[in-house]
Amino acid sequence: MSRIGKLPIKVPSNVQVEVKKQTIHVSGPHGKTFRKISDLISVEFSDNKILVTKVDNTRIANQLYGLTRTLINNMVIGVSEKFENILQLQGVGYRAQVKDGNLILNLGYSHPVLISIPQGIEIKVEKNVVLIITGFDKELVGQLAATIRHKRPPEPYKGKGILYKGEIIKRKVGKSGK
Repeated sequence: MSRIGKLPIKVPSNVQVEVKKQTIHVSGPHGKTFRKISDLISVEFSDNKILVTKVDNTRIANQLYGLTRTLINNMVIGVSEKFENILQLQGVGYRAQVKDGNLILNLGYSHPVLISIPQGIEIKVEKNVVLIITGFDKELVGQLAATIRHKRPPEPYKGKGILYKGEIIKRKVGKSGK
């Protein structure tokens, strides 16, 4: 039995939750979102708490139990506080800027890399090399950060590339010059 699934989800006073059959709608000051829930899981909302329970005691229901609770918890946290991911550009001439709903990255290629910013996501650029990605959907924020990082992953010899904040790149020794 899932230890995570048993825990009730506390809902802040500024967040509204509505459960309709197998769909849960969550809205708050930063946005609104919804998610369909499997028939093997039931969700109840009362007294500013959300309880997730299993309908069956099958293997698939056990797998979905903790997952569903975590996804709903991420929805509640996202619409009340927002999620944040910070990326750093490291390398000579690496720059970023936001223009007309697009992120423009200069990463040492012969052309600038253009990434369109999805709706519900905000990107701030500080000092031309620090990207702050915020949004209410944790999955979308993480996926956009991974997509940006994929354009120039950090390399182990000089440490150049796009890194997550606080990430340490294990450096390799280059060729020995004789």
